[in-house]
Amino acid sequence: MILMKDIVREGHPALRTRAEEMKFPLTDEERKLAEDMLQFLKNSQDPEIAEKYGLRSGIGLAANQVNCLKRMFAMHLEDENGELLSFVAINPKIVSHSAEKTYLPQGEGCLSVDRNVPGYVPRYARITVKFYTVDGEERKMRLKGLPAICFQHELDHLNGVMFYDHINKEDPFAPIPNAFPLETEKQE
Repeated sequence: MILMKDIVREGHPALRTRAEEMKFPLTDEERKLAEDMLQFLKNSQDPEIAEKYGLRSGIGLAANQVNCLKRMFAMHLEDENGELLSFVAINPKIVSHSAEKTYLPQGEGCLSVDRNVPGYVPRYARITVKFYTVDGEERKMRLKGLPAICFQHELDHLNGVMFYDHINKEDPFAPIPNAFPLETEKQE
């Protein structure tokens, strides 16, 4: 079971390293890590389990964040229709995106960042993505809203990019051209 102590924090070199493509079939170790990452997110969103183990709530977790430099991340959240999106993405890619952007007015958070970083993080409002399941099946999906933001946040991790790299350094709350705020209760 992944605990907060297993998640590397800001300053750790894994967070600034580009993760490597994965090959199929996955090893037993890689499959177990995929399962554990998704289970962490489920546990972190369960108030009783989260309190018992001291877990911070999360909706996405990239392999880099557990010091594994493989192109894989887990997501566990509901879309705007209340549909549960719960999967592990292997070798994920954005194949197309909207010109329009969006951002979370309260800013983004990250399990690897133990401080509040104020500022808008511009993200594509809608994306079409491709990735593989742990069994090597290709999946293609369209995401918008919080799932699209989460996917981009996790994909950034695999490229050694932190969310605050996107914040305007001079004016963290400067208006973002062609963007709208995404109103949501949950945070990354």
